[in-house]
Amino acid sequence: MVLRMNAFTFVGLFLLSLTWKAAWAKVEVNMEDRVEVFLGDTAQITCMFTVSDSHDDVIIQWYMITKTNVRLRIYYGDSTIQVVDLGGQFTDKISVNGMGKSSEVVLTIRDVALEDELEFICQVNGLSAGNTEGRTMLKVFASPDRPNIEGVHSGISVSNKNPSKIGSCEAKNGYPRPNITWYRDQSPLQNTPGEVSVVTLVTKKSSGLYTVQSNLHLNVVKEDKDSFFYCEVSYLVPGGTKMTETNKINITVHYPTTSLDVWVESPKGRVKEGDTVEVHCRANGYPQPPFTFMHNMQELKSELNVLVLKDVMRLSNGNITCTALDLDTYEETVGHTELFVDYLDPAVLIPKDTHVMAQGEELMATCNALSSLPTHTEWFKKGEKVAEGHTLTLKDAVFDMAGKYVCVVKVPSLEGLVTSGSLHVHVQGPPEIKESADTVLEEITETFLNLSCHARGYPTPVITWSSSDESQILKEVSHRQTEDEVLSVVIVKVTSDITANCNASNVHGTDSFPFSIKAIVQTTSSDPSTTVPVTVVAPVTTVTPVTPPKRVKKEGRGVIIAVIIICILLLAILGSVLYFLYKKGKIPCGRSGKQDLTKPNKDSIVVEMNNDNTEEAVLLGVNGDKKSSSDQVTMDTGYFFLASL
Repeated sequence: MVLRMNAFTFVGLFLLSLTWKAAWAKVEVNMEDRVEVFLGDTAQITCMFTVSDSHDDVIIQWYMITKTNVRLRIYYGDSTIQVVDLGGQFTDKISVNGMGKSSEVVLTIRDVALEDELEFICQVNGLSAGNTEGRTMLKVFASPDRPNIEGVHSGISVSNKNPSKIGSCEAKNGYPRPNITWYRDQSPLQNTPGEVSVVTLVTKKSSGLYTVQSNLHLNVVKEDKDSFFYCEVSYLVPGGTKMTETNKINITVHYPTTSLDVWVESPKGRVKEGDTVEVHCRANGYPQPPFTFMHNMQELKSELNVLVLKDVMRLSNGNITCTALDLDTYEETVGHTELFVDYLDPAVLIPKDTHVMAQGEELMATCNALSSLPTHTEWFKKGEKVAEGHTLTLKDAVFDMAGKYVCVVKVPSLEGLVTSGSLHVHVQGPPEIKESADTVLEEITETFLNLSCHARGYPTPVITWSSSDESQILKEVSHRQTEDEVLSVVIVKVTSDITANCNASNVHGTDSFPFSIKAIVQTTSSDPSTTVPVTVVAPVTTVTPVTPPKRVKKEGRGVIIAVIIICILLLAILGSVLYFLYKKGKIPCGRSGKQDLTKPNKDSIVVEMNNDNTEEAVLLGVNGDKKSSSDQVTMDTGYFFLASL
């Protein structure tokens, strides 16, 4: 009995010791609350544990909590075996590293997918020490694509009663779901009843990624025409949050017209008669409404909201009205501008057109033109300025003052505004013939000569020709006449000395001018031993009414004749000297002592004389041979050639 009692006591003490030992042994597990990783990356979940007062082996088991909240083991390991459970979603993509009494175990998940976002449990079993587990949530992230924004293309009216769609913003392929915030300039837009409405549409694809589309509706105001709108997309990433902004867009705002600007676009500056005027009208609303133009209460057609007035006159002065009709409110807006056309009337001359004045009289002519601006007047004659100012004064009138006077009136301050008028002035008086420089003309007989007579006077003189030789016919070959002058040209055949008279006459008197013509007759010398044949070549005279004929002065002809006579005398003296020397024997005669003077040789003397109107050639031959008393010296004078033009 005592033995049995001792046995029970021993067993009880043994069990008590075991219980006491188990009460002091324990297992501790430490794990992170969450592990974050990008989609497709590798995740590592660490399980740190401690088992005290035990030398037994520990057992490590990993579990997952499914989406349906079911606990499934995915791994088992102890000191002898490590096994990944088959048939699960992690069979081929996990591994576990690390075992020991006081150590850590790491669960590695490769190529993390969205469905791997689960809660994982690490259970550590210390046998006699018991078991403890820890939990970690695996979070998976996917950054969305770059967001897109698109604004409405049509205009948005400020008159719309409900918020109008401004644009749409979209972020694709993000996880978890991205958030979209709208901004106007730098200010975020929040849902405000009746003013701002943001409608968000979320789509989850089969891949598990999210696409978020956000539409902004807004009650626009006129100031929104200058505003910029954009979206900000925020999304989660491991360890924080990121944000991405879209491009900025501007919208077209339609707002009513409250005022109009009306102005003359062309021409710039002042408008003159004859100009083409463009009147523009612009409203401060958008879009530009249709315009109606009124000019002095008369409606005019316009093109592209531009009024064109062609060839404006001073009658075009007045008010131009532009009226705009708002097609939304049907309200009219009116604008005005004033059109003033500058003008310059035709020049008025006093006296006008033609004025006749007597010699010695005085004329005071005036030229004026009515204008809306100050004017300046200048007088011109034959293109040269002769006076300045509105008055032209001619004193002691002479024929030189006759002619056409042009007055030019212009507006210095406005280019192109100019007018002109002309006045023809005639100076009455008897004819005046412009005298020729040569009154005595010498011409060779049987030649033709042009005579010009230029007379002026008013009324226009009548020119007649007369000749001292009644048988001589003066044929007029040219006749030119103006209101104050006349030019007559006649042709005369020179046969003898005559006087041709130019007679000019009008109602106030007459004038005449004589042309004395001396005829030169060709002559031949009568000396048989010395002959001077003169050949006269008649010139061909071309009739030109403007150019007077060529005249040979008497003095020039006498000088030429004197030179010819002197040359002949010198040659005669030279021949006499040679003959005298020959008689005295002072001149050797070659081998025979004689030389035949009748034979020309290289000692012949040739004399040539030329001038503008004559050509003379004299040839003398001298032969010094000794002869009988009948020997004679023969001197042959060559030919004189005289040509007169």
